[in-house]
Amino acid sequence: MERAQAVEHIRVSLEAVLNQHLPEVDERTRLFEDLAIDSMSVLELLIGLEDSIDLEIDPTELNADVFQTVGTLTDYVCGQLAKAPA
Repeated sequence: MERAQAVEHIRVSLEAVLNQHLPEVDERTRLFEDLAIDSMSVLELLIGLEDSIDLEIDPTELNADVFQTVGTLTDYVCGQLAKAPA
């Protein structure tokens, strides 16, 4: 999956979790500060990404740094997808 596609999947998942249209979301968008997501929203977001792009979440690799921005979450998503068996 291309990075731009991953960002778009994250944006769409964020829209579903937050129940609002987010056309201005890009890699610099801060998840907690700009979008005001909370811990429950993070769980919903991860579940949505698992379902929509067949992502395997490794909880041992999750830390606060993953959720700083859309870009850092994209880094995590792309890294997990790269590990997945073809």
